[in-house]
Amino acid sequence: MRAAKEIFKAYDIRGVVPDQLDAEAAEQVGRAFAAEVKPKTAVVGRDVRLTGPEFRQAVVTGLTKSGVDVVDIGQVSTDEFYFACGSKDLPGIMVTASHNAAKDNGFKMVRDFPYFLLAKEFYAKVIGPTYPDAKTTGSVTKESVTDAFIHKALELVPPDTIKPLKVVVDTSNGAQGAVWRKLEARLPIETIELCFEPDGNFPNHINDVIQPESKEMLEAKVKETGADLGLIFDPDGDRCLAVDDRGMAVPGDWMTALLAIAQLHKNSGAEILYDVRASDAVPDTIKAHGGIPHIWKPGHVYIKEEMAKHKIVFGGEVSGHFYFKDFWYADSGLLAGLTMLQYVSLLDGLLSEKVKEFEGKYYLSGEINSKVENPAAVLDRVRQIHGDAVYSELSGLAVRYPDWHFVVRPSDTQPLVRLTLEAKSQALMEAKRDEVLALIRQ
Repeated sequence: MRAAKEIFKAYDIRGVVPDQLDAEAAEQVGRAFAAEVKPKTAVVGRDVRLTGPEFRQAVVTGLTKSGVDVVDIGQVSTDEFYFACGSKDLPGIMVTASHNAAKDNGFKMVRDFPYFLLAKEFYAKVIGPTYPDAKTTGSVTKESVTDAFIHKALELVPPDTIKPLKVVVDTSNGAQGAVWRKLEARLPIETIELCFEPDGNFPNHINDVIQPESKEMLEAKVKETGADLGLIFDPDGDRCLAVDDRGMAVPGDWMTALLAIAQLHKNSGAEILYDVRASDAVPDTIKAHGGIPHIWKPGHVYIKEEMAKHKIVFGGEVSGHFYFKDFWYADSGLLAGLTMLQYVSLLDGLLSEKVKEFEGKYYLSGEINSKVENPAAVLDRVRQIHGDAVYSELSGLAVRYPDWHFVVRPSDTQPLVRLTLEAKSQALMEAKRDEVLALIRQ
């Protein structure tokens, strides 16, 4: 059995198949999940990865041999899987490596929405014990939840709140394409499809939609067709980002601000969560539209729990994860995309006009990674040099001055430090970016 310890990340399991993870380990994940959660019934889904069918079967075998009945929902997006768990009030295992490369696979494990099993705490349960077979083998029921998922999405974002728009949609050869094909007939939009065919080889562009190169096809198609906007989903469908009518990518934190406007239009005075890395555009916009900003650390497990604790209506991450109270506090690429259509429908003009307002006020570095030997020592240096600033340690080190601020965070799994920095002018941003990078890399 191959189940390398380093693939048990902060909250998900993701690794290279078969070097770090194999089908035998997938079966053991099912057995360990059954022993830990003790469910009578569990949901199992998978994304479009080539090893998905084999790993799904292994997980189902591990669960059913442990006496657990399985609802097998087949090839689905991660938010479709969340819908199945939430609507059925069941735990479950999603076979997915999210936006990782084609050679990877892994698992997300729902204990009881919005609570997940943390992978980093699950390793010993997978690698160590031998689990006995139950006296009675569990049953397997195959069920499609796509139509019910679409029905739920359109309850939350009714089609009559969306204007006729021309929209380019890129589903990254993942699981969301099949959902959009069913959905688009019920929306008053013209959809131009990109990368809709499910293909675990992911032949058209990289999977991580926050990276600029992933959006080049989408940006070009928006310009070519004169579309009102473009939407891109990662292959497992839980993330969504946007491109405006100029073919310019909208940063994830600015998209959080825009989606917050749509949410506050429906939920006056609501509390909105955003992550510590975000542009000041987010809290400024939330407050300007009568909402209450709530800053929190990034990571889907942490955000779901924090939102549930405070009953927060909506949350967004720089990475393109967007969370909805009425969707069991889960992240949904589909709902984010629909809400973006709803936001653009509220505008009198073009999406780019609103984005330009941000461009003229908030100057972003983007996330910059630095390989370092000792991330803790880097954070100590930053504390010493910037001890005169206002700072917090909610996640990494957030440092704030009157006209610029930055966050330095160590990676959970690699010897990397990640920097995001914002200033009130382009020149100041570039100068401070270079200054902080020199401090990190010395």
